[in-house]
Amino acid sequence: MIHEIAQITIDPARAAEFEAAVAAAAPHFRAAEGCRSMRLERVVEDPARYRLVVGWDSVEAHMVTFRESAGFQQWRALAGPFFTEPPVVEHWDEAARHF
Repeated sequence: MIHEIAQITIDPARAAEFEAAVAAAAPHFRAAEGCRSMRLERVVEDPARYRLVVGWDSVEAHMVTFRESAGFQQWRALAGPFFTEPPVVEHWDEAARHF
């Protein structure tokens, strides 16, 4: 499994609305082929910055299957209006687990 990590910046005054939009988008991720998990994290020191972490079976499951789906369009329609800059998206693979 790989993890998509998307660094997202929003207007912190709209944080509650943004978090509600991400919650509304969660069913689209849950229904996506190859999607295994989804969580949203907020930077404690900078309430404008979030990290969306999504577990996928493969990069292709994210970048091809999901990105070409109606679910992705719904995600962007719900969350996209809150982005103050384009998200930075990377795919991560666990290198080691020590405990």
